[in-house]
Amino acid sequence: MPVPARRLPSWAWVTGLTAVALVLVAMLAVRAEDGPQPTASASKKPSPSASAKPSTSPDDAKPVAVPNGSGTGRRIVYSLAQKRVWLVDASDAARRTFAVWPGTVGPAPGTYTVGTRRETNTGSDGVKIENIVFFAISSGVNIAFSNALDGSSPPPPVSGTQTGGVRMKAADGDAVWKFGTAGTTVAVVK
Repeated sequence: MPVPARRLPSWAWVTGLTAVALVLVAMLAVRAEDGPQPTASASKKPSPSASAKPSTSPDDAKPVAVPNGSGTGRRIVYSLAQKRVWLVDASDAARRTFAVWPGTVGPAPGTYTVGTRRETNTGSDGVKIENIVFFAISSGVNIAFSNALDGSSPPPPVSGTQTGGVRMKAADGDAVWKFGTAGTTVAVVK
């Protein structure tokens, strides 16, 4: 007498197939880590319309002196004309400097203080950002240092849009976040 075949319930099939899929995805992820990785190239010349982007020229790697008239002591210095930030320690030594992408609204030259900080948010340009360090308000727009979560440069602003983000590369954003605690002085110079 033949014995009827036992059928597996559908939940068992789904569970088994899901487990196999997860193992395959994990294996592919491990193999992808071993493969070639994209690298940035500094050989590209910025287009004329990309004038708001930081320079990728060799001059960007040269030490740049902290601007005169930016104060003394521990502070963040932001030069509007140079589109550059310096993190200056208590002995007036620049510990880090880097180029930035300013927003369409900037602060007037002067001395400000870091107030509110926010780990993540969406910028006024719709980009997900992190390491947000607010220090001024200009024309009703909050001015803050930040970097895009995906590490990208900000998109060109839509005509008439007011943006107050002073964007930077992710590593520079991490440095500003660690350095620019509440109460830190921000000196804005021309």
